[in-house]
Amino acid sequence: MREDAGPTASFEAPSLARPSARLDALSDAAVRDIAWLLFSPDLLRAQPPDGALATPFESPDEAAATMAWLEAQDADPADLHRHIAAARVTRLGRYAECLLAYFLKHGPAARLIAANVALRRAGVTLGECDFLVETQTGRRLHWELAVKCYLHAGDGRGELADYVGPNLQDRFDLKLAHLLDHQLRLSAREEFASLGHRGPWDAQMFVKGWLFYRNGCAERDPVEIDPAHARGWWATRSDWPAFSAGHADAWMLLPRLEWLALRMRDTRDASDFVSPQTLAQQLARQTGPTMVAAFVEHPEGQWIERSRGFIVPDDWPERAQAFARQQTRKS
Repeated sequence: MREDAGPTASFEAPSLARPSARLDALSDAAVRDIAWLLFSPDLLRAQPPDGALATPFESPDEAAATMAWLEAQDADPADLHRHIAAARVTRLGRYAECLLAYFLKHGPAARLIAANVALRRAGVTLGECDFLVETQTGRRLHWELAVKCYLHAGDGRGELADYVGPNLQDRFDLKLAHLLDHQLRLSAREEFASLGHRGPWDAQMFVKGWLFYRNGCAERDPVEIDPAHARGWWATRSDWPAFSAGHADAWMLLPRLEWLALRMRDTRDASDFVSPQTLAQQLARQTGPTMVAAFVEHPEGQWIERSRGFIVPDDWPERAQAFARQQTRKS
C-alpha cells in the first residue's frame, strides 16, 4: 500500500540522532561520515534470537564524550585524513570500515581488539569477522558492519525482497539472511576459537544506509526495517525533469564515497554544482542508475544537501521487479 508522503516529507532527509544541532555543525566530510555511522538510525530492527543490533555507546556519558571527540576531530582532522589516505579505499564498505576502525582506535567508547579476522579451514577462507571490540565495561563484541543503499522496487507487497541494489546484484532479504546465517555465526565457530581471541563474543549487526522510494512516496515498510531509517527517492530519467522542478538551487552527481552523511559545501567549493539541464546531459552519458544530491544555499554561505536519490534508466523498474521476483522463487 503506497502512501503519498507529501511534497516536503518525501524530499527532506532525516537529521542525525541527537544531539542533532551539534552533529549538523560538523564541517569536515570525513568527520561527518564517522558521526553518521555512530548516530544515524539503523536500517534494521533487531532480529531475535540471533540478530542483535550493535550499539556504539554503553551510556549517555559515552555518547556525550564521543560528541566532544568528534568536535575535536572536526577542528583538526589531519590525522584522520592521513588514516584514510593510507587505506587507499575505493569501495563504500571499505571506507566505512576504515572510519569505524579509526573511531575504535582513538575514540572514547569501545576499543578495537582486531579487525577483518579471517577464518580458514584447510587453506579455504570461511569468512572474516569485521570487528572484535571490547566495551568500557568489559563486554566482548563481534560486530558485522554493512552499509547499504537499496531501492524499493516492489508493488506494495511490503516484503524485504522488494529492496534491491541499484545495479540489481544485491537484495536486502538476501543480505539479512547472509548476516544471520553466516556472518554473525563466525565468532562461534571452532575455527575462530583456535585464533586465540578470548571470549565469549556477542555477535551484533551494525547495518547502516539509505532506502530509496519511487518519487519519494512512502511505502509500507516490512517488519524487519527500522521505521526511522534514512530515506531518499528514485525516479526514472523520463520522470525526473518534472519530479525535480523547483526542488533545489543546485544539483550534483554524488560520488560513491560520499554516500554516507548528508553533504555540505562551502560557497567557495561549489564548482561541482550543476543546473538540472546540465545534470540531464551528464546523465545521458551514464549507463545505469546514478546517485544525485539536491542542495539549497543557506544565508551563512553554505550549501546544504536537501535530499538525495537515484535517477534510473526508464527500463530499470521492470527489470528490478523481475529480479526481485526471480530471486524470491529461487530462495
